[in-house]
Amino acid sequence: MFYRDERLALFIDGSNLYAAAKALGFDIDYKLLRTEFMRRGKLLRAFYYTALIENEEYSPIRPLVDWLNYNGFMMVTKPAKEFTDSMGRRKVKGNMDIELTVDAMEMAPHIDHMVLFSGDGDFKPLVQGMQRQGVRVSVVSTIRSQPPMIADELRRQADNFIELEELKDVIGRPPRERVNTPSGNERVAED
Repeated sequence: MFYRDERLALFIDGSNLYAAAKALGFDIDYKLLRTEFMRRGKLLRAFYYTALIENEEYSPIRPLVDWLNYNGFMMVTKPAKEFTDSMGRRKVKGNMDIELTVDAMEMAPHIDHMVLFSGDGDFKPLVQGMQRQGVRVSVVSTIRSQPPMIADELRRQADNFIELEELKDVIGRPPRERVNTPSGNERVAED
């Protein structure tokens, strides 16, 4: 439930939202997403959180980060940490939970409604803290994927759960074809 005079802020856990949309078979159109929530209330800020791999020739997320930065989103990034796991596989780690939490707590006195785009159960204490400060919290994720992308405890704590699949017609677009680069990384095919 949204009210037109509510001051809203969006907090987008980039990797979590990407994984949820991919599991549902669509890509997010961020221009439409921003427009949709501007329609639902007074959108003060739209934060997008992601870790970036440094020193790569081509980063598939770099064009998105640049576009978001020029189109009304507050970008919060940090370098991802690369490591090799015990099986010898290259892994990338870039958790942005602390940055998102600090920004949300700082915004709490200025907003009426927080919209969190993540299913990560680690955000339950953040939701509780925002609620104690009088901020209503909506969580956007999905229970329709296998397995569900939202932690049950987060969904139960939120004032409102928004099923991502139900936003597909409003903020979605068909997934773009992806190809593997010579380095083995995935990138979006050029049209």
